[in-house]
Amino acid sequence: MKPILQLETTTLWDYPSQQHRTEEEQRHNHYIGATPSYIIWNLLTRYTKEKDLIIDPMAGSGTTLDVARELKRRALGYDINPSALKARKDIFKSDARNLPLEDEKADFIFIDPPYSDHIKYSDEKACIGRLSALEDEYYNSMDIVIKEIHRVLKKERFMALYVSDSYEKGYPFMPIGFKLFSILEKYFLPIDIVAVKRYNKSLKKGNWHKAAEENNYFLRGFNYLFIMYKKSNKTYSTANDKIYIKDKRL
Repeated sequence: MKPILQLETTTLWDYPSQQHRTEEEQRHNHYIGATPSYIIWNLLTRYTKEKDLIIDPMAGSGTTLDVARELKRRALGYDINPSALKARKDIFKSDARNLPLEDEKADFIFIDPPYSDHIKYSDEKACIGRLSALEDEYYNSMDIVIKEIHRVLKKERFMALYVSDSYEKGYPFMPIGFKLFSILEKYFLPIDIVAVKRYNKSLKKGNWHKAAEENNYFLRGFNYLFIMYKKSNKTYSTANDKIYIKDKRL
């Protein structure tokens, strides 16, 4: 039985169950790095309406597409390695740095990019997931991705980026969230920053916590969710019948 979903009203999201999944999502539940579906549900319920076009430039297992269609939105997904899920025919091969879309096509864009090179997503040489967040190349590539998102998003519409900082024993701390947020601000107006509590198998392992104590470091306990807005040239904006923004910065 699916848990009851409700709109989050604070900037701390804590939803321990991942049972709210469509049948399509359940078939791909093994996919590494899949985005929790309740995050997508909250974003689309707040910032979109039926028949809006939702884009995910790094679609992965396709969670964004499944939730969008469950909410009667249209959806397009792209990924540099869509063959990772051969059963899915609705995720098209494309590099997020060069989307095959017209300018200002999307009503909402969600992206959950690689957090450095900890997970091997594919053997594609151009995969951003092969780049270390200790190097400028990762952030330069993400700048291109974010600029491309700005290009294909309609004016007076929203996008969201879901990401975590990173730490590996023996390496410097990588404040990925802060750095990506600074890039987002070059192109978008910030709406809010949400902290989403992380739930994964690693955090349940006692030896991981013991190692963190003994070696004096912290395990990643949350992800950032950056919600951003593409400005128009107007002095105020009505994005849809639910969202009203009045700000001289718009």
